[in-house]
Amino acid sequence: MKLTIVTETFPPEVNGVAMTFGHIARELGRRGHEVTVWRPDRPDAPVGSNPNYQEVPVPGVPIPGYPLLRLGLPAWSRFRKHWQTRRPDLVHVVTEGPLGASAITAARAAGLPVTSSFHTNFHAYTKDYGFGPFRRLALGWLRRVHNRTRRTFAPTAELCDELGALGFRDMAVLSRGIDTTHFHPARRSAELRRSWGVEGDDPVVIHVGRMAAEKNYGLLFNIYDAMRAANPRLKFVLAGEGPLKARLVREHPECIFAGFYSREEIGRYYASGDIYIHASVTETFGNVLTEAMASGLAVAGFDYAAARLFVQHGENGLTVPLGHPEQLLAASVRLATDADLRRRLGANARTATAAQSWDRVIARFEADLLGVVAAHKAA
Repeated sequence: MKLTIVTETFPPEVNGVAMTFGHIARELGRRGHEVTVWRPDRPDAPVGSNPNYQEVPVPGVPIPGYPLLRLGLPAWSRFRKHWQTRRPDLVHVVTEGPLGASAITAARAAGLPVTSSFHTNFHAYTKDYGFGPFRRLALGWLRRVHNRTRRTFAPTAELCDELGALGFRDMAVLSRGIDTTHFHPARRSAELRRSWGVEGDDPVVIHVGRMAAEKNYGLLFNIYDAMRAANPRLKFVLAGEGPLKARLVREHPECIFAGFYSREEIGRYYASGDIYIHASVTETFGNVLTEAMASGLAVAGFDYAAARLFVQHGENGLTVPLGHPEQLLAASVRLATDADLRRRLGANARTATAAQSWDRVIARFEADLLGVVAAHKAA
């Protein structure tokens, strides 16, 4: 299969979407497919030279409030010209921005089958950025973009059903794998813990992610304050960047802000913690939760997305119903004060994620894409 992937985020950017399609592009290339990735250029990070896929940089601009991410500009004419001589079998659009939308238009005009992925609840983010009245407009845009493709992939069957009820058509599941070698308790570092000022078995709450309004940091820090009140020896370490970071650093000088780290290095951070609290309520999956579980951490979060798939309450983590932040606070305080519970949940968490390999996830996605190609050729 000659596959074109169009995305506005891709490694070396560090987020769930970039990580997912970095894996997918690499592994499909290894399986013998000819993979080309179109993505916005990054002056600070030139296009890489991975032997398993080709990258085509296109003009882009920084996203307001997110200078680490770039928005791809429309590229209809460039797609059409390129595909006249290098015609793919399938175009897969990862993101719904101007670049992705133009790829769908160009592919349809060229008679190419095109599929898409739904990764981010942008319509749910409107309230976090003061644009609540535009929720319906954002949802309408997302629905229009995806319904112009032959199939839309979402991370969970639960989300597929939710989107189907909102008028999205032809939904299918593209789950998330876990690199269980990279995220492993064996990567725990006593030296790193000492650098955080941790003594002995004092618990560390680790948080990894984009520091942005939609991640529910207000609740996260309320929970942390309650945990620390219950166990004053507890420390809070945050790894990541984002538009809220400067304010959070000012407001929480007692916390450790570790900054941006590569995917390779961040595995050591996870494993060197003890607890992961997942306070976000807008995730489509939540890779950070499964990465924390694979790293042997005791986790607590709301019962949806990845938590619903992988956490058995009281066995390998703690979950509470959506809409009940006070219950998540209480569950987190339990983890802060019960070392035996932390150890038991962390050990079982690792076991629960061991079978969620990227190989299995990508094999199913490969079969789905090949099915779309075959149906197009037969039509």
